[in-house]
Amino acid sequence: MIKPKKHLGQHFLKDENIAQKIVGSLTGNGYDEVLEIGSGTGALTKWLMKDGKWKLHCIETDAEAVSYLKSQHPNLDIIEGDFLKFPLNAIPSAGSWRGAIIGNFPYNISSQILFKVYEHRDQIPEVVGMLQKEVAERISTKPGSKTYGILSVLLQAFYSIEYLFTVSEQVFTPIPKVKSAVIRMRRNDVQQLDCDEILFKKVVKTSFNQRRKMLRNTMKPFISNSTIITQHPDLFSKRPEQLSVSEFIELTHLIQTS
Repeated sequence: MIKPKKHLGQHFLKDENIAQKIVGSLTGNGYDEVLEIGSGTGALTKWLMKDGKWKLHCIETDAEAVSYLKSQHPNLDIIEGDFLKFPLNAIPSAGSWRGAIIGNFPYNISSQILFKVYEHRDQIPEVVGMLQKEVAERISTKPGSKTYGILSVLLQAFYSIEYLFTVSEQVFTPIPKVKSAVIRMRRNDVQQLDCDEILFKKVVKTSFNQRRKMLRNTMKPFISNSTIITQHPDLFSKRPEQLSVSEFIELTHLIQTS
């Protein structure tokens, strides 16, 4: 069996019931291809293949894990590489690849994985992922929470996000110091925002980087006409964690047209 590598953030899932439950959380709505990130010892891979519904691709950066998976599943389409650097359109497919993503995401890169999902949202209709519990809560939480942040807003703009269930530390080898949780993200009907999307991302990041300040202060660098602040006092007197996605869109639109 493969020895978990600390530098890769590997915590291998050993509970078959949890693995089956994670795979069963895929809905299959609007896709038939699935990319598994970080297949490791194949805990999810086995159930994905047994399901038989999917054209399955796996990506794994650990050469030892790749060799093991190939020995266990000779017909598996496995890519040896780093998901963060790998172009989705290089996945074998008829045309531009489009499909769901699933995985027991390494804690140390889970946020980066989700930022990449955001950038490629039109190719990824669904994500089922196991993350550190605190990250899962942050992504799925609503405005008003102290954990509501940059990823919450960016992902909720384009995905409906469900916190599915909590996973105990005891079902992993080695045992992590924190609990995990499984989320499901399903692409919503928003094709584009009613504002400049590049500016939207900058506004969201800037506001949360100074989250204790009111927006009237953090947004000053973006505003050429300061009268919009006095015209919209309710909006600019808030702090970023108080704004819904629609209010961030409104804020960006105001700045864009000021």
